Amino acid sequence: MFEPKSLSLILFVLTYLLFFILPSRRSIIAISVSIIILITGIMSFKEVFSAINWNVMGIFVGMLFLADIFIDSRCPAFLATYLIHKKMSTPVALLIICMLTSFISAFVENVATVLIIAPICFELAKRLQIEPRDLIIGVAISSNLQGTATLIGDPPSMLLAGYAHMNFLDFFFYQGKPGIFFAIQLGAITSLTFLYFVFRKYKSEQEVEIEPIKSWIPTLFLVVLILLLAGASFFEESFFTSAGFICMLIAIIGLLWARWSNYISIRYTLKQLDWDTTFFLLGVFVLVGTLNKFEWTNDIAEFIYSSVGSNKIVIYISLIFISIILSGFIDNVPYLAAMLPITTILAEKGSFEPTLLYLGLLIGSSLGGNITPIGASANIVGTGLLKKEGYSVSFMQWIKISIPFTLIAVIPASIFVLFIWL
Repeated sequence: MFEPKSLSLILFVLTYLLFFILPSRRSIIAISVSIIILITGIMSFKEVFSAINWNVMGIFVGMLFLADIFIDSRCPAFLATYLIHKKMSTPVALLIICMLTSFISAFVENVATVLIIAPICFELAKRLQIEPRDLIIGVAISSNLQGTATLIGDPPSMLLAGYAHMNFLDFFFYQGKPGIFFAIQLGAITSLTFLYFVFRKYKSEQEVEIEPIKSWIPTLFLVVLILLLAGASFFEESFFTSAGFICMLIAIIGLLWARWSNYISIRYTLKQLDWDTTFFLLGVFVLVGTLNKFEWTNDIAEFIYSSVGSNKIVIYISLIFISIILSGFIDNVPYLAAMLPITTILAEKGSFEPTLLYLGLLIGSSLGGNITPIGASANIVGTGLLKKEGYSVSFMQWIKISIPFTLIAVIPASIFVLFIWL
């Protein structure tokens, strides 16, 4: 029999391999291994409960509820069709959809953003008489890009915020310096320019009708949430000022409004919630907790440190490069969760402040997830929706767009962060 420390690492490695081999079963795998960890006594129930970042879970679940109400309001469809209702070139129309995706994704979780925009994409493709494949790929990778820009945009950002005790405004300005938001905007400018050249081949001059909106109230909830998150940043963090509590509070108010106004069924909303990613996140926290308990993170950090040395720039570049490669094949959520404590130890060994490495890790893991169809949840959802509509996406079709997009976004964003935080 293996000792608990060795067994914890074996289970961790096997679980990540299964995430790669069976991405559609990742939540079942994560929860099953978490149960095994409990049964074998590797971690106690108290340790498992403590390993879960409940603040991040509150942000994630709250945003999913709000996104569902937001989708049903038809506000995203209205905004998209309003922007492109005038007769214009097809490449410009498709680029506007990706820009709208980027904007929404900064404030709504990536999977939810893709679900919001995808129906608009398919409808536009029909009206413009073009295939939706490249547009859906563009939407998925655009959502992953801008989801990195704010605390509430994507689970990796939520994980970093929870781990480093960063608030909503810290993503804009942190310790008196420009934050990750501005680095991502620089990458967005260059990468969206690339998408325009991808869409140049489409030639159609169809006029698009404006989609009627059902209610502006869900949009108001979203705006109030953002203002509350920003306002809470000025107070000392407690349970009632935490981002998780605020997101869940506004989500509950939104659901009660939806029930009261017969706007949407709460039972339907609960049924449609992304339970797969929710349970997946819970399981990942437990897995990473086992690494921390048995100090595997220290051992891994020691190996990386001995391999790349103590130079801050070398560690930063190596971390980004490794993150891009691994996140292309491993979901960026478990990867980031595992790497954050390792990154902290690397900074301690090099005797420097860890912010530069945190931001490099976030950029590499979030944008690196764009490279393959299985690198991020939004990619898996996008390819699944295309398959449902009768359009298959090969690995080569995906990387033909994703690799240039990722490199064109990562390079300027990484240079910006290095220049500011070196």
